[in-house]
Amino acid sequence: MTDVIVVGAGPAGVMLAAELRLHGVGVTVLEKDERPAEFVRALGMHSRSMELLDQRGMLGPFLAAGSTHPAGGFFAGIAKAAPEHLDTTHPYVLGLPQPVTDRLLAEHAVAAGAEIRRGCEVTGFVQDEDGVTASLADGSSLRARYLVGCDGGRSTVRKALGVAFPGEPARREMLLGEMEATADPAEITAVVMEIRKTNLWFGVGPAGNGRYRVVVPAAEVVEDRAARTPTLDEVKQQLRAYSGTDFGVHSPRWLSRFGDATRQAEHYRSGRVLLAGDAAHVHPPLGGQGLNLGIQDAVNLGWKLAAEVNGWAPDSLLDTYETERHPVAEAVLTNVRAQSVLMSPDPDSRAMRRLMTELMEFEEVNRLLLEKVLALDVRYDFGPGHPLLGRRMPDLPLKHGRLYARMHRGRGVLLDQTGTLSGAGWEDRVDVVADVSEALAAPAALIRPDGHVAWAGEDQAGLNAGLERWFGTAR
Repeated sequence: MTDVIVVGAGPAGVMLAAELRLHGVGVTVLEKDERPAEFVRALGMHSRSMELLDQRGMLGPFLAAGSTHPAGGFFAGIAKAAPEHLDTTHPYVLGLPQPVTDRLLAEHAVAAGAEIRRGCEVTGFVQDEDGVTASLADGSSLRARYLVGCDGGRSTVRKALGVAFPGEPARREMLLGEMEATADPAEITAVVMEIRKTNLWFGVGPAGNGRYRVVVPAAEVVEDRAARTPTLDEVKQQLRAYSGTDFGVHSPRWLSRFGDATRQAEHYRSGRVLLAGDAAHVHPPLGGQGLNLGIQDAVNLGWKLAAEVNGWAPDSLLDTYETERHPVAEAVLTNVRAQSVLMSPDPDSRAMRRLMTELMEFEEVNRLLLEKVLALDVRYDFGPGHPLLGRRMPDLPLKHGRLYARMHRGRGVLLDQTGTLSGAGWEDRVDVVADVSEALAAPAALIRPDGHVAWAGEDQAGLNAGLERWFGTAR
């Protein structure tokens, strides 16, 4: 028996596996597909996700493999430059095709000791007081203390768990692919720019190596997208319908389709089974938030589930995964729904878009909307207390180095500028950093493994209460 079974080897599942391994938790990732997907659903990574990778010492290979781009223009594609002085050391978007992200995450998780089994489809499970037994398509089974479904929007785990998935079904569908084209590049650019004046769901742009990434509305919404891969003829037909030309597209490297369904699981946990990533929430890819939301789920859940497995979790710690992350995903669904309206081609939506474009001239509005997309605005509700409480902590410069370099082990960090506070009794869970940062607006701060402030102040009694709340009893 292993400690945790993770179903699904996408970004959320593999990031979760890596987080669990930081704490010595045995984890097996079961993925039904024999090989990693080649199609490029997500094109990059946002500031908050890069911060989390930076906190684990993982960011270097991702930066080396990608390219950085200005963060402006990500809310409904409205062309506004990012406001100055975003509260992050990564105030940009990292362009990185999802297959590369998946590979780098998997390499890191495997190096940390996670086992990834491909071609292992989970068909169901049974849980009891002591664990969960997963049934596989080949007739075998695997048992663990916990199981986490990271198996996408059509999650087998969520369905077997009986968790409702309310929301809106797909009303439009897009054909997506990477292919070559014989048309002159200047002609392609001119035609696309003209069409996008009224239809922002259409796009044909360079994908490297002489190929183009094509996104075009489909003729209809199909019931089972997974069972109906689009054909090149379908793509050419829809290109002609919207632009009058198919640009001579040929030799597709891959083809796929996606819809604009927007749904969220009612609950993220039932007993020893939990949900994360697209298994917990689906939405159109507006602003590129889906992959990032899944990675952030995984980092919130990882240390809490590890604490439960390792026996030191305070009461209800694991339940805070849902109470914290469910509202975050709900807020993402809200901003995606708003973006969808602003990107619609009907006259009323275009009028709203013109008005929003004017409003975003105000820096406060532009900053608010961009920080929502980049997940820099997330603040968990920990109750009354210091203004920093519940907020994500940026990578503060210290007198000796920087904060994120002290977080690579995935433990709590007490950043103490007073030099008088003690973490005695929690040494196995919390690192004490007696250092000074002019950027820290508190004498001291207790930072959780996911980078959010659990306590701030200067009194030992208050610190002890914070330590007990988030890191269990002293030893």
